Amino acid sequence: MVQTIVITTQRSDMLSHYSQSAAPAWRKSDTVWMLGLYGTAIGAGVLFLPINAGLGGMLPLIVMLLIAFPMTYYSHRGLTRFVLSGKNEGGDITEVVEEHFGSLAGKIITFLYFFAIYPILLVYGVAITNTVESFLINQLDVTPPPRFILSFILIVAMMVVVRFGEQMIVKAMSVLVFPFVCALMGVALYLIPQWNTSVLDTLSFSGMSSAGNGFWMTMWLTIPVMVFSFNHSPIISSFAVAKRDEYGSFAEEKCSRILAGAHVMMVLTVFFFVFSCVFSLSPDDLIKAKEQNISILSYLANHFKVPVIEWAAPVIAFIAIFKSFLGHYLGAREGFNGLIIKAARARGKEVKVEKLNKFTALFMLVTTWIIATLNPSILGIIESLGGPVIAMLLFIMPMYAIAKSESMKQYRGKISNLFVILVGIVAISAVLYSFLG
Repeated sequence: MVQTIVITTQRSDMLSHYSQSAAPAWRKSDTVWMLGLYGTAIGAGVLFLPINAGLGGMLPLIVMLLIAFPMTYYSHRGLTRFVLSGKNEGGDITEVVEEHFGSLAGKIITFLYFFAIYPILLVYGVAITNTVESFLINQLDVTPPPRFILSFILIVAMMVVVRFGEQMIVKAMSVLVFPFVCALMGVALYLIPQWNTSVLDTLSFSGMSSAGNGFWMTMWLTIPVMVFSFNHSPIISSFAVAKRDEYGSFAEEKCSRILAGAHVMMVLTVFFFVFSCVFSLSPDDLIKAKEQNISILSYLANHFKVPVIEWAAPVIAFIAIFKSFLGHYLGAREGFNGLIIKAARARGKEVKVEKLNKFTALFMLVTTWIIATLNPSILGIIESLGGPVIAMLLFIMPMYAIAKSESMKQYRGKISNLFVILVGIVAISAVLYSFLG
């Protein structure tokens, strides 16, 4: 008890000191969170980005490079500011939503938040099982155990990290970032001798799209790919709450710096990998890769007959899936807990967070295991339906709150707000067009 009082007093004194001086210097915890944000965003989807982005030709690729940072940074900064605008210092996104939009809207948006993230968690459970199973069969020439056993072992391994709490999750993701980035950059550098100029033939409005679309149509359909390749909204709420607890009134400034560092790292590493892959292949090769529905690493291994890439592909995919699973778990848990807490409050009851977290972990473990064992094809459809919801929560909701909420009025009148709304509308409309088309 005495120790708790001392720690609380020390933290109070520390925050009081911050309020009277300049923003605190960069800390190790900031670096850990920066890498954690990167780890959540850059997952297995980056292995398909060179195909989806490169199909449009060189001109859209250059435009995507130019808008990648502002698109990613301003949208996630807006969501972070939204979480920080809540009156309750420990309140996560589900509580802030209810504070800004009322009880009913809060319940609806909390459900949508959970619905948008939870299916992605299930997809990662399926993906990691398929990746390891394929690696055992094709690379190690080993007969894998029955799928229900293999999936259980893999998901329990990921949930063990989850069991140690939020700080361990973020640290695990920050550690996994290093082998992932090294492997990704290693492949990109390895491909440099294979670079050719065939992609430069598409550097015009008339001949830039090997997929047959015009420039604006290509950009319209590619922006959602960009949005979801760099999306790390599931971890933003936990990030904002942790930094507000650490930095008090300087939380927004510190969060913006950490986000900027993470997003610069994302854009530089991912686009170097994308451009290296695109320059090493022809436009026709990218079309073939799209038709075969395989990752860019699998296609490169088959195309150049390179055993190193063939072995590297499943390892990189495994690391990417593992760390993205951890980041998305925080968001899925937050949404699920929010639904339970709101339902309990409606009945005049309170739920202990510690017990709820244990129940949520068990729920996630069992359901992810079942879906990973069954390996249903419907997951792709569910994930596509969740796409517009993610775009709405990430791009539209914070901008609407800025326009309507007094606690966010200081962010009004910025040109970046209009940019975020525009990208959000484009992303939502393009996803719906692709899904319905």
